[in-house]
Order: sequence, then structure tokens, then C-alpha cells
Amino acid sequence: MMKPRLVVVALMFLAFALPAFGKTYKNSYSVPCSQLWPAVKDTLSDPDHYKVGDTDDTQMHASYDVKHSVHADISGTVLQRTNHVTLVSKGTGCEMQVVSNWSGWGHNDQGDFKKRVEDSMAKLKAAPPSEPAKPKEAVN
Repeated sequence: MMKPRLVVVALMFLAFALPAFGKTYKNSYSVPCSQLWPAVKDTLSDPDHYKVGDTDDTQMHASYDVKHSVHADISGTVLQRTNHVTLVSKGTGCEMQVVSNWSGWGHNDQGDFKKRVEDSMAKLKAAPPSEPAKPKEAVN
């Protein structure tokens, strides 16, 4: 018969090891990556949900941590790993690849991120284009 201490140690090891193996989620969009990247950056700029580690505008890649609410399960907070998003051109469209390392009972990091990016895309698309600056009038 297994000793209870051994079972607890095995379960703890398993709990810490599983989230380390992140899964890559791929979502395709019919717009070019140059139009999707501003929505990704806008989404990550929300300090209530994300803490950005690093971004590379040239490679269209970012690393970020998800900020979970106080009500999220404690294991999700303790076991959280850094997530990554990369945009990859696919013909005339774009594929958003999200490596999400943890989703728990109270949250779905990858699904929440995808929805927020799509909401941000709609918001940016609906915003009126900024008018070019008018030249200053010459003072006599």
C-alpha cells in the first residue's frame, strides 16, 4: 500500500509539471497581420487583465502574464506561467498563435484573450480615422 505522504508528493509534482507544457492555440483571420497586431497590442495594454513581459513589433510577438481575479482558483494563480502570442502571415490572412500554459476552473486564458482581441479589433475598426494635422497659419 502507498504511503499517504508519497501520494501527496506525487500529486504535487503532477500539479506543478502539467501546466509547464503549454498548448498552442491557432486562430485564423481574414485580415493581414498588420491589421491584427494593433488589436493584440491594445488588448495587452489592459493593466487589469495583463502584464506584458516583452513585445517585438517586427516579429509580431509578445509574452505576457494573465492577471486572475481574487475569485480565481488558487492553483491557477500559483501555477501560472507566461503566455505567448505570435502572428503568422498565411496568404492574405493572418494566424494568431497563442501559447497558453494554464486554464483552470475559474478561467480560460486562451479563450478570454481571443475574445478580447476580437473585441479590440471591432473597436479599432469602428473608431473614426484621425484627421491629418492642419498646417499652422502664417503670422504676419
